[in-house]
Amino acid sequence: MGHALSVIWSVLLLLLICGTVFVIMSSNSDSGKKVSWILVVTLLPAVGIVLYVVFGLDMRNPSWFLKKHRKFFETFERNADAGTKALLFGRETERKIREDYRELSRLLTNGNGTTVSEDNRIEVITSGHRKFDALVNDILNARHHIHMEYFYFKKDDGSRRIRELLMKKAREGVRVRFIYENIANIKIAPRYYNEMKKAGVEVVKFTNPKFSLFRLSAQLNYRDHRKIVVIDGNIGYTGGMNISDDYFLRWRDTHLRITGNAVSSLQYSFMNSFISSGGRIEEDFSPYFPEHEAFEVGDRLVQVVPDEPDFQWPVLQMGAVWTVQHARDYLYVQTPYFVPPEPLLQALKSTALKGTDVRIMLPAKADLFFMGPANRAYFQECLEAGVKIYEKTGRFIHSKTIVSDDYLSIIGSANMDNRSLELSYEVNAYIYDENMARMNREIFLKDQEECHQVLLEEWLRRPWYRKAIQTVMKLFSPLL
Repeated sequence: MGHALSVIWSVLLLLLICGTVFVIMSSNSDSGKKVSWILVVTLLPAVGIVLYVVFGLDMRNPSWFLKKHRKFFETFERNADAGTKALLFGRETERKIREDYRELSRLLTNGNGTTVSEDNRIEVITSGHRKFDALVNDILNARHHIHMEYFYFKKDDGSRRIRELLMKKAREGVRVRFIYENIANIKIAPRYYNEMKKAGVEVVKFTNPKFSLFRLSAQLNYRDHRKIVVIDGNIGYTGGMNISDDYFLRWRDTHLRITGNAVSSLQYSFMNSFISSGGRIEEDFSPYFPEHEAFEVGDRLVQVVPDEPDFQWPVLQMGAVWTVQHARDYLYVQTPYFVPPEPLLQALKSTALKGTDVRIMLPAKADLFFMGPANRAYFQECLEAGVKIYEKTGRFIHSKTIVSDDYLSIIGSANMDNRSLELSYEVNAYIYDENMARMNREIFLKDQEECHQVLLEEWLRRPWYRKAIQTVMKLFSPLL
């Protein structure tokens, strides 16, 4: 009897493994990710199958996207006026972009992206102190609403100060709406948010599905990595900095403070997340999308591009590949996590091989123990292709930036890894402006002064055990 049960169990397990492998092979994932998951499932069947269901299912399906966001689209269609819709989705401003970049702008509108906006002023913030001071001042001066969405919103001194101000403004009658990412902030007790609710802050949890295996996968794996603030529809923040003393005091990061029409695109993204996560905004939308003044000087063309795992197309990955492939003179990248999907890796190598000055800056010491070997797993093939790699010493660098050819700057929340470009909810700002690009190039070069350049000859001499660890990490890097 026992032998028969053992045989039945073995057959069922084999069928389950074969079925899971078939699902993996049928997915739209790249080949490297498929191979990694097949290895996990075949080497560790029981654990591997559970891990794949929770962390590996492909969510990119337009019908799921429409179903999830239907309430927001209906609310927006009902409450937004024609001028707001034209500002967000009209195509006239595209003509102001340099002709050779217009196809990039059109590419980025696929999914749920808004169009390019004009009449923007941008402050590039590279100091956590400056971000904290500016944000505090803008919150104190808010009159109608404060909208805030963050991956990390911690309980340290700076975070508590921001939280106290949000509660204060809510008590004064300002509409304060707050989205928090539940998995990233799982250590924070519900009481922390309940106190905000009692003060009048409208708090929603980003992913809060009813229990099922599929929805559990969505809750655990597909996280809200965005950083968005909108104040009175006139001031917006986005970039790499979360709400934490790591960012305010210790780390080197890059953020944007925006005034102008691009704030309406940030507002659109926030309201989509808020309503799709269970929040309510039923009133007239006009106070949330005010008219912005036209700037005679300091005008920037900006395109705010959200991405999420249930879009049909991975627009931020496609935008990054396009940017890399079309770089002629130089392409400078800052990212704390360098585990590029295969299309992006090939684009980086081919662009360097054609003679473009491609530089990638990463932290010398990662904040997560496994990311050091994972980042370095791609060094050798990049160096052999002519990519220049710089490891920044001193403060941990968390910036997610790309600047190219004195025209295009990309600053946002997305890292150059599979999680950001395939699995997480992200938002990047694409800035089409020569002066802004030159400024961001200088910021990169200033940071480069605190870097150690990794040379191929030196890299080939690294100890064998490091090579072995990096080889293993490379095998499983698509799953990180």
